[in-house]
Amino acid sequence: MTVNGDDLILVVEDEPRLAGVLRDYLHAAGYRSEWVADGDEVIAAVRRWAPALVLMDLMLPNRDGVSLCRELRTGSDVPIIMVTARVEEVDRLLGLEVGADDYICKPFSPREVIARVAAVLRRHRRDPHAPAAEGLHIDDAAGRASWQGRDLGLTQVEFRLLHTLAATPGRAYSRDQLLDRLYSDHRIVTDRTVDSHVRNLRRKLAEVGAGEWIRSIYGLGYCFEGEG
Repeated sequence: MTVNGDDLILVVEDEPRLAGVLRDYLHAAGYRSEWVADGDEVIAAVRRWAPALVLMDLMLPNRDGVSLCRELRTGSDVPIIMVTARVEEVDRLLGLEVGADDYICKPFSPREVIARVAAVLRRHRRDPHAPAAEGLHIDDAAGRASWQGRDLGLTQVEFRLLHTLAATPGRAYSRDQLLDRLYSDHRIVTDRTVDSHVRNLRRKLAEVGAGEWIRSIYGLGYCFEGEG
């Protein structure tokens, strides 16, 4: 894992012990960090330190992480990873829809957090004109996708699914959000239909030796995690 030693991570966590553990792991991984424990101090801290990424607990004194994320998104594209002990699906979805780049639930492994930080920073710095994953080619006009020149043989729905996910690597989509993009006629189907299409798409990617690019996000849906 390549780390830019200038990267500063803002840890927003009201539990001092947990904040200390996170900062220790961040420093061991080569990052710098600053710590804020109060929701009212977050906006000013982002302006003062201009962090490379914000690692923010959902439940904070005075202001919650969702409202803070929403305010930050009005004037900043700083990557945000939300951390919470609340696992209800509505919280997961809300956190991502207001602009969070990733979502981690407690309890978690600090090593997992470091891996997520590195992944989000990598996606944030990715060339938007680069392919979503090495060797993957998506032909919008023809409605076809290939990997290293091998046609994937996708149905129209599978193509729309891959196109939607690969257009924004790292963004999590709920099943309902994907359904809206898969069926232009708004036919009535269950959200589990998406799971079937994902299985078929994964199988076709595996058949040509492509990467395992589509990640399942428990309680939410799917995201694409290829690398250009």
